[in-house]
Amino acid sequence: MRQLSLGKSGPQVSALCLGCLNFGTKTDKSLSYQILDQYVEAGGNFLDTSNNYAFWNGDGVGGQSETLLGEWMKEKGNRNDIFLATKVGANPTIPGGGFSSKEGLSKKAIHKAVDESLKRLQTDYIDLYYAHIDDMDVPLEETLEAFNQLVQSGKVGAIGCSNHYAWRLEEARRISQSHGFASYQCIQQRYTYLRPRPGADFDVQISVSEEMLKYVETHEDIALLAYSPLLNGAYNRQDRPIPVQYAGQDAEARIAVLQEISKETGATPNQIVLSWMLSNSPITLPLVAVSSTEQLQENLQALNVTLTQEQIKRLNEATY
Repeated sequence: MRQLSLGKSGPQVSALCLGCLNFGTKTDKSLSYQILDQYVEAGGNFLDTSNNYAFWNGDGVGGQSETLLGEWMKEKGNRNDIFLATKVGANPTIPGGGFSSKEGLSKKAIHKAVDESLKRLQTDYIDLYYAHIDDMDVPLEETLEAFNQLVQSGKVGAIGCSNHYAWRLEEARRISQSHGFASYQCIQQRYTYLRPRPGADFDVQISVSEEMLKYVETHEDIALLAYSPLLNGAYNRQDRPIPVQYAGQDAEARIAVLQEISKETGATPNQIVLSWMLSNSPITLPLVAVSSTEQLQENLQALNVTLTQEQIKRLNEATY
């Protein structure tokens, strides 16, 4: 599988990251193992999870995805072949709680959470550790100092953030440089081909903005990763409506171009979206979260889709 770097001088990772959000809850152990095995056999090594996955799924309590991955890596004996990412900051602190009771990004919360994640993952290091949701109640200096301590101790290889605004990413960059702390090497945002409607609300999730795209494009040391790139199958399936946050004339215009290029290439709309992300500027690493081996195979085949510059231009310029 094609490898890309997390930032200009960051570690090399698979172009498609496997999102493991539902593993251990909505996706049972047997199917989760099948998907993981298939991904690795295809040359993938980049796994994305979090300490709160997935407390909102049925009997989920958080940590179940990490636990399953730890068991799988131990059984396969492949920990050193995996680039493992997990997150801190959004796990509820009370049973049955939600994001309003999240642990946050204080130094105490980070050090407590990382040790719990390491135990569940059955490893002594995490390759990439994310600040999951920005915490405006804790000074950035405190959060970054805690992350830097984890890097210095060897518990964490690299750090990143998710669901942060561009101005907060720049502030974190400035603080890390002035204090000699480890810096965020990537940012993970909600991002897809369709553009959100003005004022669209995603609750705790932050959709990538034009400002963020330009920021990443002009800062080579920051990589962009996209979660929910395929809108839960809405591009391919007629029974999956476009989420209301995207629906409208702009979406209709962009879907029309997407379908045209799908016909021209013989690739599915999903594959076009993933190929566009990996070909456009800034290059974006998609996180694919699948619920079947067939879905994973379709996503993997997107790596064989080559879009022309003219097709990328049409996709970029499509609008109402």
